[in-house]
Amino acid sequence: MTAPVTADVLGTPRTDLDAGRILRRARDLIAPALAEAVATLHPWVAEMADYALGRGEGDSGRRQGKGVRQTLAVLGAELAGAPASAAVPAAVAVELVHTFSLLHDDIMDGDALRRGRPALWKAYGTGPAVLAGDALFALAVETLSTAPAAVRRLTGALGDLVRGQADDLLFAHRPWTGPERVTVGEYETMAEHKTGALLGCALALGAHFGGADEETASALDRVGRHLGVAFQIVDDLLGIWGDPGLTGKPVHGDLREGKKTLPVLAALDTPSGPELAELLAARDDLGVLRAVALVEEAGGRAAALHEARRHLAAADCLLDSVPCSPRPAAELRTVLRALTRRTV
Repeated sequence: MTAPVTADVLGTPRTDLDAGRILRRARDLIAPALAEAVATLHPWVAEMADYALGRGEGDSGRRQGKGVRQTLAVLGAELAGAPASAAVPAAVAVELVHTFSLLHDDIMDGDALRRGRPALWKAYGTGPAVLAGDALFALAVETLSTAPAAVRRLTGALGDLVRGQADDLLFAHRPWTGPERVTVGEYETMAEHKTGALLGCALALGAHFGGADEETASALDRVGRHLGVAFQIVDDLLGIWGDPGLTGKPVHGDLREGKKTLPVLAALDTPSGPELAELLAARDDLGVLRAVALVEEAGGRAAALHEARRHLAAADCLLDSVPCSPRPAAELRTVLRALTRRTV
């Protein structure tokens, strides 16, 4: 029997507590400015924004999420040699954009829950949730309005995010095999756009506000994009082999939904592809169990792990090429590894 994928999926050092401290430091720094920005919205929209951010009445800290993107913005400024406070506008903007994207994702995917409670569209209605998302996006741009170069970088990342989301939605309608199938290369481009673009933008914006030159900011953008692909691949692995007690996701849920994930796409490119495609099309319980075994036998799990490690190594290599302060560089590496281990 195949062992489940645990949090140590990439074989990286245990850094959970250190990463948690780094994330909390950034959240504590940015929280007042985030609250101040949201308070400028229409009161009803601000109420929905607070709900989406996990800052509503009676909410516990766990509702607020990890704050990954605001943390990357803070580290980006510190990598440039600036104090963490320099990153506040960038951190607020990327956190608002991330929350906006989650609101709309939940609507598009029909996901009724977010962080253990009703998603905003279930709690307030679809129309109000769309309105709240639009307001958060507009507020993010306004936050950066005094820095045109920062606005251009943010809107460029948003364009990529939309492209990635569009591809992800279209993948569901493409066949498992044949000339119209989704390729591994297409998947990685989608993951870079959908997940990596905003992670890279967060690092680059933080560096920009920290006084870094364009070359440094662009290199950090690429670091975040590689992280995004690795992050998405690990999510795919956990969707098939993860422990539901750790991931919060139903076992084999991605296979039952017919999602085009990297382990499956890699396995389809082997002689086992035709049999696997038949099992995936059927989606019955016995077929799903056989598909899990077949994906591993065909090397899909190993191929996905290899790609995740490759992207994480590429992020490391790029970081080595950036002239930066050693402490935030070490902290960034701690966060990168923790994110691809999914324990923070």
